[in-house]
Amino acid sequence: MSDDEFIMDDAADEDYDFEYEEDDDLEDADADIENMYYNAKNIKDHDPDGAIRELKAVVDAEKEKGDWGFKALKQQTKINFHRGRHAEALDSYTRLLSYTKSAVTRNYSEKSINNILDYVSNATDVGLAEMQSFYDVTKSALEDAKNERLSVKTDLKLARIWLARKEWNRLAKSLKELRAYCTGHDGTDDQSKGTILLEVFALEIQMYGEVGNFKKLKEVYNSTLQVKSAIPHPRIMGVIRECGGKMHMSEKNWAAAQVDFFQAFLNYDEAGSTQRVQVLKYLVLAHMLMGSDINPFDSQETKPYKNDPEIVAMTNLVSAYQRREVHEAEKILRENKRTILDDPFIKAYIDDVLRGLRTQYLIDTIRPYSRIQLGYLAQQLNISVDKVENLLISLILDESIKARIDQVGQYVELDRSATSSSKPRYQALDRWKSELDRAGASVHGKHAGGAASGSGASVGGSFLRMGVGMGGMAASLGPSLR
Repeated sequence: MSDDEFIMDDAADEDYDFEYEEDDDLEDADADIENMYYNAKNIKDHDPDGAIRELKAVVDAEKEKGDWGFKALKQQTKINFHRGRHAEALDSYTRLLSYTKSAVTRNYSEKSINNILDYVSNATDVGLAEMQSFYDVTKSALEDAKNERLSVKTDLKLARIWLARKEWNRLAKSLKELRAYCTGHDGTDDQSKGTILLEVFALEIQMYGEVGNFKKLKEVYNSTLQVKSAIPHPRIMGVIRECGGKMHMSEKNWAAAQVDFFQAFLNYDEAGSTQRVQVLKYLVLAHMLMGSDINPFDSQETKPYKNDPEIVAMTNLVSAYQRREVHEAEKILRENKRTILDDPFIKAYIDDVLRGLRTQYLIDTIRPYSRIQLGYLAQQLNISVDKVENLLISLILDESIKARIDQVGQYVELDRSATSSSKPRYQALDRWKSELDRAGASVHGKHAGGAASGSGASVGGSFLRMGVGMGGMAASLGPSLR
């Protein structure tokens, strides 16, 4: 809330006044107090000190606490705070809180309290201790007034501020008090307070995610799944699901992360939160890490965002990933650093995405060969020979390929007999090779002698050229077919 919004936020006062302005039984004294109040408002911009004196006179003129005194104290608080007189603002605000028991309606008092606390919280010239003082006097007054609902809402508001400011010790203290409120007599979570409990869990999950305590995050996340009697705001569930997705990502459980990110997206979308766009990027990220062939933008929920300026880069990245075009993916990442790599969470997993893409590209590249140079593969992938070697070692260890690496000769040699019998991915290729060999032999037999250099050689030559062509370069540049 800006200064202008704070100072000009008097529409509520005007609306509230109508209930009284239409009362034909207003006494002359009340009319005088009303005139004093509006005169103070009229001069507050050019004579704030005079306005403060007039507003104090309004409070003193009321024989009993009433709405004019409440509004006068509210104006004093606003003016003093706007001028940087925080101690005086706290004093008038504390007096204002004493009016909330019976002098004004609960709805009006709650709106006024929230308005003041929002401004105090967003002010950049207020120290943490000063801000805490405003919340402390508020909580004390609300507890005295037996207004438990607003007291808890105020505690939640303060906890959200500590989270935004990364004040972990203060946040932990606030959360401890809120958890105590949500704990039953038997020491377990009070399910009758499920909605508030989920808000507290959402704050805890965010805190543990920020500090990297994934063990505690998982405990709290699992606790959220046990809350049954709650009707939470979709934004709260969006936060919980988003943090759950990030937790699963840290465990490399891409499938579970994808589910949580999708649910987070749906909740943010329902709440109208702009965070839906960011979490949609996380959903796309999880999809790629899963190696899924399903386009995440094919669903009716995500399709409307496919061409969103913030999403287009991720859409293109998915397309390149599914086509296994590693160079195109790298180009997209270079050209879209702001929309993709500026997010620390996405940046942390991009190496995994590229590794998966390079691994698949590597499998596709070596498939036609029995032996191929490491330098050639490094050139194709635009990475170092060491990185190529590491990728090949991973493929060998997880039995994706049967091969050995000759570090002296700097080449990888594939075991054709082993791979064809143990891995289905090579069986079709081997059958295709055998059929071509038989066809070549048949043609060669029919045209033996003078025709030996004709069509028979053509068939055999076509196969050899195809083998080299699938490697993408001439045999002299590195790969060889044996």
